[in-house]
Amino acid sequence: MSKSVNWNAVIGSLSENQQETLFGTSLSKLFAKLPLWISHPSNIGGFYGLLVALALILPYRFATDDYYGWASDWALHCALLMVACFFLGLCSTVINTIFGRLPMAPPRIILYPMPFIGLALLSIDRTDILSINAYISWLLILLPGPLYVHLSWAPRWRLLCMIDDGRNPFDDMLDIRDESKGHEVAISNDSEINSVVDDFSKSEE
Repeated sequence: MSKSVNWNAVIGSLSENQQETLFGTSLSKLFAKLPLWISHPSNIGGFYGLLVALALILPYRFATDDYYGWASDWALHCALLMVACFFLGLCSTVINTIFGRLPMAPPRIILYPMPFIGLALLSIDRTDILSINAYISWLLILLPGPLYVHLSWAPRWRLLCMIDDGRNPFDDMLDIRDESKGHEVAISNDSEINSVVDDFSKSEE
């Protein structure tokens, strides 16, 4: 049986909540459309490092009057960012493989503004407008991507790999769902019996 058939068979057997857990929001759905070797958490982390590095071009370019040394500094920091995010994504993959944790929704209200705030603080510091601790700026810039990968994407990537292997990652949850369905059927049958008894008692009156 082909892998596409496995995907369709397993995903078709999932409930709506389980499919939402599997694919997440728009960003995770976008990554889920990619081949698994491309969407590996380490690659997603490295891609985030590249995006951050591209955003740092202007602060590095116009930070000082010496325009000749900025490119080498930027290239070095770009490489370090990509390697750090790549390594953190790899660590998240290993951790999630060991513990088998389900994906969690990252705190978007806190997470999404952090790179922009960090970039603004770094720009202010490098243009000598105000002296700001560089560690704070780099932490705000670097943390959101690896945190999203660890909490949300790495667990989803593990589940997608299980489906790609023809396995159902929600076997235990499916059993619970089936039991709940059986319980609902039993309740429904009881209500039907009660209605019959009520009708009978009314006819006797």
